[in-house]
Amino acid sequence: MPKVCFVPTASGDADGYIERFYHAFRALPCTPIHLSLFQPNFADLRSFVLEKDIIYVGGGNIRNMLVLWKEWGLDQILQEAYEQGVILTGLSAGSICWFEQGVTDPLNAPLYKLEGLGILQGSHCPHYDGESKRRPAYHKLVLQGEAQAGYAADDGVALHFMDGWLHRIVSSRKNAHAYHMGLEGNRVQEEKLTPDFLG
Repeated sequence: MPKVCFVPTASGDADGYIERFYHAFRALPCTPIHLSLFQPNFADLRSFVLEKDIIYVGGGNIRNMLVLWKEWGLDQILQEAYEQGVILTGLSAGSICWFEQGVTDPLNAPLYKLEGLGILQGSHCPHYDGESKRRPAYHKLVLQGEAQAGYAADDGVALHFMDGWLHRIVSSRKNAHAYHMGLEGNRVQEEKLTPDFLG
């Protein structure tokens, strides 16, 4: 069975978040495990990560998460995992992190651009329909040239990339979409992309 590793760093390795992961994934045909950087549960981080089949990164504070990853060298290990064929996935902070850039919010302050790991090209903005300030902020960042062209995703929408290219879009919610964002002249072009509804 595939080994699925949950990485809850962005939540501060919150116990409740980890428990919900196990509750959900123990019902699936896989071997679930989590990676803790706050209470390390490994002898060798590189070996621990590279022996997994899927790395699933949770949501939370992406800025803190990336700082911790860099301190532990996990950013480089994840790049190596990707090159070896390990599936990398996640939601919210765990989806932004794979891109060159992402749109994030520090508590109640204005949204801003943040540099990600750069495994996927361009920028990314999750929660596109879940938080009213996301769309105007992403448009502004792209228009001003602060953020590259990229993809936004409504809540419940997943972007499936293969070899760096968007392969498929799926959704667990009806009427949810993804969007390709780009700049044409001095205008932002937002192209609506319809996902396959999974139910």
